[in-house]
Amino acid sequence: MPRSDQSRTAILGALSIMPMTGYALREEIRDTLGHFWSESFGQIYPTLGALERDGLVERREVDGSRSGLFSITDAGIARLHELLAEDPQMPKPRNGLMLRLFFGAQLGPEACMQLVLQAREQAEQVIAQLSASRSEIAHDPNLAHAAPYILLTISAGESSARATIAWANETLAQLADLQAAQGN
Repeated sequence: MPRSDQSRTAILGALSIMPMTGYALREEIRDTLGHFWSESFGQIYPTLGALERDGLVERREVDGSRSGLFSITDAGIARLHELLAEDPQMPKPRNGLMLRLFFGAQLGPEACMQLVLQAREQAEQVIAQLSASRSEIAHDPNLAHAAPYILLTISAGESSARATIAWANETLAQLADLQAAQGN
């Protein structure tokens, strides 16, 4: 699935939950999908324009909103179903932490330990953020029909963050042993 189709999937999917302005859509993608998906303003607005031209979304002018309120059309729902039925595109991994650890002999154990400590701290922050999101989504009556599915993705994010914390703890112990063996 090309990147543009994935952007369409994210935007149509978000609009299938509720109509939104372009700005609200960006915020919702950042705040709700952000633990596994991101879109920039530079991608959202052109995609919204293309979706509107294709008749997959419609825009309604709203007082105080320059971009208007976008909602998904019946054709948009049908296209969303087609996009969701396609095999997901597997991302090419680009993990700066793993790149640095792979070449850790150049950094040394202490610098590597600092990188791993930062990763663990970030994972702990992710768990706190996802816990707050879990509570908000579970108690939002507007999301009652979508909440069970959204909570599945939050659970995946929490599991990933817990796995990162466990890995970080093991790695820190190994790096401490390496540091002791090197006499640093």
